Amino acid sequence: MKIDGIELRRIAMPLVAPFRTSFGVETARDVLLVRVVTPDAEGWGECVAMDLPLYSSEYVEGAADVLRRFLIPALPRDGVDAHAVERALEPVKGHRMAKAALQTAVLDAELRTAGRSLARHLGADRDRVPCGVSVGIMDSVPELLDAVDGYLAEGYVRIKLKIEPGWDVEPVRAVRERFGDGLLLQVDANAAYTLADAPRLAKLDPFDLLLIEQPLADDDIVQHAELARRLRTPLCLDESIESAAHAAAALTLRAASIINIKPGRVGGYLEAKRIHDLCRAHGVAVWCGGMLETGIGRAANLALAALPGFTLPGDTSASRRYFAEDVTEPFELDDGHLDVPDGPGIGVEPVQDRLHAFTTSSEWITL
Repeated sequence: MKIDGIELRRIAMPLVAPFRTSFGVETARDVLLVRVVTPDAEGWGECVAMDLPLYSSEYVEGAADVLRRFLIPALPRDGVDAHAVERALEPVKGHRMAKAALQTAVLDAELRTAGRSLARHLGADRDRVPCGVSVGIMDSVPELLDAVDGYLAEGYVRIKLKIEPGWDVEPVRAVRERFGDGLLLQVDANAAYTLADAPRLAKLDPFDLLLIEQPLADDDIVQHAELARRLRTPLCLDESIESAAHAAAALTLRAASIINIKPGRVGGYLEAKRIHDLCRAHGVAVWCGGMLETGIGRAANLALAALPGFTLPGDTSASRRYFAEDVTEPFELDDGHLDVPDGPGIGVEPVQDRLHAFTTSSEWITL
């Protein structure tokens, strides 16, 4: 495949409500889209980096810069496919979210040319996937209970609560007492705790949670292993897992018994598939995390979440969970599930009038 050129497009997507985690509050998404144009097709990828380097060291402006200056110039001029992209970008250290966006756009164009869906290409065995929802930190417990009640009424099959020191045991207790033991419930700390907080985190054990996600620092798998020995609740790693090698280390050290796979965090869908295969071979459950993606990123995540090893509901929520209007046709929840796109490539395209309305800048790069 030969690439004629690549567009870097920034779009501004206001959220329907502020989303608060332990590292900050988001009210809008500054999204970087990558469009790859070939003689036969166009492919789309979405960079999931935030506007500030809080979830990880990556941020949107930095992703655009590294794509423009280093990643796009590194691409081969012809014979390009997703594997060739991965090899070409390997010498550049880090910047996995930027790499993932470029690789996904190339893979989308490649599969559109072949008339093959991303789900089929990855090895999906389902045409719909169960969906959970991530609930941010609220100002009060009653506000949280109302929010959870609303999401359950919409049909979500699993609730994830964001937590931080001071907003953990009581909110979890309130949700469990209000909605009962049958609710699939988990929590996500986004690295807000230290090992010294183990006694506090142990107070979550009685609530029969599916998992505690990333309680400690992203660069400390060893202390996660120690924490896992002190808790009954399963530990899940998110920010700590940037590759299949990291996942293998975590499983060897018994730092986690569940892995959250976010394709943007690990450098793309090829590496995400490797992590899935590794965990499945070891009987370790995985689920697909979310980064407040638009329909472009959501479509690709649904294809991944349909693989057989994804045995826990992911954060692949409906479009309206975050956006009043999506850049693609909206994904709608049906009986707690979302359909996996079955068209060529990621199976969706931007709606042009919405794309132009949301666009804040666009840059065309000729190879």
